[in-house]
Amino acid sequence: MAEKTDVSMQKQENPYGEIEVAPEVLEVISGIAANEVDGVYAMQGKLTAGVSELFGRVDHKKGVHLSAEDEQLKVDVYCYFKYGVNVPHVAREMQQKIKDQVYHMTDIQLSEVNIHIVGIVPEKTELPKLFDFDAEEDEEL
Repeated sequence: MAEKTDVSMQKQENPYGEIEVAPEVLEVISGIAANEVDGVYAMQGKLTAGVSELFGRVDHKKGVHLSAEDEQLKVDVYCYFKYGVNVPHVAREMQQKIKDQVYHMTDIQLSEVNIHIVGIVPEKTELPKLFDFDAEEDEEL
């Protein structure tokens, strides 16, 4: 879970004031970046995230947990992969994309991006149609 303190950007002197980024913002950026990688089926969510999705609200930070240890930021991502993908390749691509997007948008370097694959989801296969009702209707006309 994200800590309550905001993350300050102290890389450059800013004559206008201080810039702080809430930990939830980093979780959202990480969640969106992870979902954009080909081979990721879905993120693991909590029950409340599933209920809110039923009402049309998407929780972009589900499955993403930010923690800070000794001035280092670490992200843990819990997700499901599609069946048949190269797991190490997709996981490394997720790590790189998350690190790049967080740095690009906030100038904050993540020390670790840990990918936890909680399941593999097979493709749904359509059952063959036994009867083609539309064709029978056309013949009757």
